[in-house]
Amino acid sequence: MAEKDLKALFLHLLNDTYSAEKAILKALPEMAQAAQSEELRGAFAVHLKETEEQVKRLERVFQLAGEQAEGVECKAIQAIIEEGQEIREEFEGGEALDAGLIAAAQAVEHYEITRYGTLLSWAKQLGLSDAEELLKETLVEEENTDAVLSELAEEAINPAAAARS
Repeated sequence: MAEKDLKALFLHLLNDTYSAEKAILKALPEMAQAAQSEELRGAFAVHLKETEEQVKRLERVFQLAGEQAEGVECKAIQAIIEEGQEIREEFEGGEALDAGLIAAAQAVEHYEITRYGTLLSWAKQLGLSDAEELLKETLVEEENTDAVLSELAEEAINPAAAARS
């Protein structure tokens, strides 16, 4: 019978998050290519590089926990990415495309923020202090990306989309 303790739950969520990050690595270049705004393309490019490092950090967390990454499919992130693809297809070439891309990207960021916050809390409970540092670093990056996207939306993308409506 499989363990049902906090460490097992931590590892389950870690695998889910690892899978999510790998899926995001595939989706970000498509979002960047679809973006009409140079600033938004740049923000996606920066976050792509961060996400590559986040995957490496997760692999280190697995090592610290004495486990291998399994990357079970993250159905939630797959659904969020699919919603973003629908927005991209439906609004391609339109004034509101970039606003929709930001909304889709922020849905991803908010999901990640909840996951990393939970993993960080559980790592503290489990005494995985080295893992805590790695998870905290990623959580801060996700929060910063969300803030950058909000600022870009509020100060440039949304007003431009509204003006063209």
